[in-house]
Amino acid sequence: MTSVEPFLARTHIAYFSMEMALRPEMHTYAGWLGVLAGDTARSCADLELPVVFVTLLSRAGYFRQEIGPDGEQIEHPDWWEPKRWCTPLNAMVAVEIEEKPVWIRPWLYTHTCPHGHRIPVLLLDTELDQNGEPDRTLTHYLYGGDEVYRLKQEIVLGIGGFRILQALGFDVHTYHLNEGHAALLTLELLNRWKVPPEDLAPGEPAYDIAEVRFRCVFTTHTPVEAGHDRFSYELFERLLPGFVDLDTLKQLAGEDRLNMTRLALNLSDYVNGVARRHAQTAEQMFPGYRIHAITNGVHVGTWTHPAFAALYDANFPRWQHEPEVLVRALQLSEDDVWQCHRLAKQDLIARVKATTGGELDPDIPTIGFARRMTGYKRPLLLFADPARLAAIAARYPLQIVLAGKAHPRDEPGKDAVCRLHTLIRELHGKVTCAFLPDYDLEIALALVSGCDIWLNTPLPPLEASGTSGMKAALNGGVNLSILDGWWIEACIEGVTGWSIGHDETAVSDEQHAVALYGKLEHTVLPLYYNDPSAWRRTMKQAIANIAYYFNSQRMMRRYATEAYLR
Repeated sequence: MTSVEPFLARTHIAYFSMEMALRPEMHTYAGWLGVLAGDTARSCADLELPVVFVTLLSRAGYFRQEIGPDGEQIEHPDWWEPKRWCTPLNAMVAVEIEEKPVWIRPWLYTHTCPHGHRIPVLLLDTELDQNGEPDRTLTHYLYGGDEVYRLKQEIVLGIGGFRILQALGFDVHTYHLNEGHAALLTLELLNRWKVPPEDLAPGEPAYDIAEVRFRCVFTTHTPVEAGHDRFSYELFERLLPGFVDLDTLKQLAGEDRLNMTRLALNLSDYVNGVARRHAQTAEQMFPGYRIHAITNGVHVGTWTHPAFAALYDANFPRWQHEPEVLVRALQLSEDDVWQCHRLAKQDLIARVKATTGGELDPDIPTIGFARRMTGYKRPLLLFADPARLAAIAARYPLQIVLAGKAHPRDEPGKDAVCRLHTLIRELHGKVTCAFLPDYDLEIALALVSGCDIWLNTPLPPLEASGTSGMKAALNGGVNLSILDGWWIEACIEGVTGWSIGHDETAVSDEQHAVALYGKLEHTVLPLYYNDPSAWRRTMKQAIANIAYYFNSQRMMRRYATEAYLR
């Protein structure tokens, strides 16, 4: 498809996200935020929701991760070729940045769901002859560059994305901001909804704020302070001089600095967190705002191993469109579920062998840990006491597969990647461990479907939601996790998986490590080795009690009825 014409009449909602995981070959995502946006798009197509998606083209991606000889992370640009998957559209808009035009062109990616419905994704690109050299690279590096580069990217996404939709002829009624990166879109709306001077009462703002709020939905994702973009007003005025009334902007986005999250909060009529606990945490961070809870979900057709997909097709033909039928997974044969898992595990073993040369044993329980390598995720918690871990493995053999990237400027995260490789070497011969570099969609599917035990160890209450454990459950994986994010809602102790510690935040790393080792040694591993039938029943319980609900079909039905139809 080379035109957006077929989408114009039936598309009235625009979803803005800095990143989107559309397919492995398109390096337009960094992690959870982009993966969620991709699953959102896929479910919108499945459910035929009238949504157009707007993101950045990110030609150089986030980064390609190489692991050096001492375990250090080395970053490289992760180039991809847009014309292989996308079509450039015959439209351009300009945004005045530093009093000169920066031109933006959209590329069209069309996602087609299994029953044929299509949804459009517009990827914004400044790699144009009309732009000078610095501006041509504005959409190259996802989360790259300095503060100036980042603010310019957010101008392109929010303001440029709005203007692209207008130029292409979309009649959008609702704008969904996936995190605060697109919050400048609200300023463009303010300028479109100015109050005539003759209608202004003394002291009133020059904008119809109520009208702008009515049109915007905001999903906040992070309870970590560093995750909320803030820029100086001096920089904002340098890049967008006179764009909006500065006094009004400070009332909406904070007196001291331009806080993108606060701007979106003040100019969105519907605001939600991505799990019940996260919504509570967000209300504490931003008192005075009502924050709804729509717990994240995953796209079942994308995150189910082919062996399990065939099993579900045979027993629940409409499971991809109506994942709630997976509640009947308890009816499945234990042998069939186990055989599907064995096939998925063999695929993971083959990937580990091809990537690292390491040998995994299909008969030994495999623990998976894969996520962004950063402090609050606590990637080293499992290795807090290597001697204790080795002693457990001597009694109940286990193997561990790890993956994840640290942001190039997150030095503690990069140190954790290096430390993990040191620990892998130190534990050689005691505990088999493998690290799969350059974590992406394909590696993620292999891990969540091939591991027996899915581990998550965030520092509560800093896990907004988490979705990797949901993907594992789709494939019969059993979760072992800190009670935070989505797991508080999903954990039925000993039925769907296990908790580490209790539902509390004032717990030290050392206490959580002791709880983790105790649960592994005395509960999880003995069940795997001593009662295979009970383990397989737990796998079925995970599918029936998690996959049926924690999916993006349910998530998008809630957005449609609660956020979009207001």
